[in-house]
Amino acid sequence: MGVVLEFLVAAVVFSGMLLCMVEAKVHYYDFVVKDENFTRLCVTKSALAVNGSIPGPVLYVNKGDIMYVNVHNKGGYKFTIHWHGVKQPRNPWYDGPEYITQCGIQPGTNFTYEVIFSDEEGTLWWHAHSDWTRNTIHGAIVVYPEEGSSYPYPKPDAEEVLVFGSWYNYDVNLALAEDLATGQEVPISDAYTINGQPGDFCACSKESTHRLQVDYGKTYLLRLVNSIMNEEVFFAIAGHNLTVVGMDASYLKPFVTSYILIGPGQTMDILVTANQSLSQYYMAARQFYTAIAIFTEYDKTNVTAILEYRGNYTPPASPSFPSDTLPFYTDDHAGINFRNKLRSLHKQNVPKNITTQMFVVAALNKIFSDSSGNVTVSPASSLNNITWINPKMDVLHAYYSNMSGFYTEDFPDMPPTFYDFVAEDLPVNTTQSLMGTKVKVLEYGEEVEMVFQAANTMNASEDHPMHLHGHSFYAVGAGGGNFDFKEDPKTYNLVDPPYVNTATLPKNGWLTVRFKALNPGVWLWHCHFDRHFVWGMQTVIIVKNGGTPDTSLREPPAYMPACSDPPTIKLWKSEYVSGNVGGR
Repeated sequence: MGVVLEFLVAAVVFSGMLLCMVEAKVHYYDFVVKDENFTRLCVTKSALAVNGSIPGPVLYVNKGDIMYVNVHNKGGYKFTIHWHGVKQPRNPWYDGPEYITQCGIQPGTNFTYEVIFSDEEGTLWWHAHSDWTRNTIHGAIVVYPEEGSSYPYPKPDAEEVLVFGSWYNYDVNLALAEDLATGQEVPISDAYTINGQPGDFCACSKESTHRLQVDYGKTYLLRLVNSIMNEEVFFAIAGHNLTVVGMDASYLKPFVTSYILIGPGQTMDILVTANQSLSQYYMAARQFYTAIAIFTEYDKTNVTAILEYRGNYTPPASPSFPSDTLPFYTDDHAGINFRNKLRSLHKQNVPKNITTQMFVVAALNKIFSDSSGNVTVSPASSLNNITWINPKMDVLHAYYSNMSGFYTEDFPDMPPTFYDFVAEDLPVNTTQSLMGTKVKVLEYGEEVEMVFQAANTMNASEDHPMHLHGHSFYAVGAGGGNFDFKEDPKTYNLVDPPYVNTATLPKNGWLTVRFKALNPGVWLWHCHFDRHFVWGMQTVIIVKNGGTPDTSLREPPAYMPACSDPPTIKLWKSEYVSGNVGGR
């Protein structure tokens, strides 16, 4: 878990549009991944974990540093690791998504990642990027300012990492395989966790609830990571206001709030001052549910940790709960209000000379398959009516080696048809997608605008946290209903929009993002709800080389994990013998 060696080297680090010569530290970490026994909710199960813990180790670097992580797979699944929010300039070989930039690290082997930091400053995270293995393989990355620099706000007295997670009382990958094979809905978590613990309101959990001890009058920086598989969550601390100062390793204009909203893949930095009476206070989170209203079986766990004052006082029978500040599960108004407050700390250089415009419809779909005369309807998802299918060779290798037959360069800039995307009871032909491995190719330096539109196919529109690898982007606008090509662009924030790597496409609404394609390579763009991801809501952006070595893709490493056939999503009735899967 610790740093084995640190030394100073001269490194050229990519930072926005500039190349700057800085002194960077090089850090070395070892990840040993193997099955460990964990007991939660009165049930003991075996799960893959990094260095024996869930979440795994926090990695500490300074802005512009380089990190090498040697991952030893001593478990039973192949997997990869993604360095979420790290741009990896010219270095997609170590970005991590399986079948996009590499193939899985096989059991009994190891692979060393080179992780290059550039302009990121704040909190990021790492996680497995294969099947649903990130459920237990994940952890935070803390990126401090460059040595000699400081935060753009008063230095806090201390800091704490809080990682939100999902807990399943069974082997979720086995359950997922069955559900995909039989066309069923994917697993729902049994609880949420904060730093691996479900908290006081869950069975057999009270003794292990995570506690943060604070001193009266001091200010604490909380680094929040949402590693939950499929849910956004509201978070609040009883009796305390929160000051939001950063998101996705980029600074925000500070604002005070009684709660925050954070989606899967997002990170957030908040300040809290211990200015209340000496006592104990719940830090609580619950799901923000935006999907089908008639479905009520979603995870309603109130996950808790405890903020506990040091000092001489009689502890209460139970900590105070943020009943008056933690929004209800379906409070759309609270979600919209919070997102509308997000603005970058300084004026931003937002792309304005757009060379590529895309309108991308995100939808849930159905795939109709005929096997031996039996028609099976299976769930799917799509972008512009394309349901992504993993190739047998990772896209990066095929692109770099100029190999044909693994993908096509025809991801559409527009949906095949325009209709009332947010209407109820849309016709069945709007629910059927095409399966393919289609990518979008960009020239180096292009200025890109993408408008995402949520479709209400199957009356199932919901929020989609959209994540782009290899880049951050400006979330310049969002709203409800069908995107109005004439009026809605007038509402864009082109001055100080948040600069993020994951932004929420709202239910029955739209989201507009802009970025400049300055990072050559192969980069995944996908919904960070993992059920939508495994159903196919993803595509790949290839940024071509620029005209110089410093604007071109780096040479591949000497060793990459070997590829085997991808785990195909079976969209027909299989011979799988259904039964009790790991206790589910």
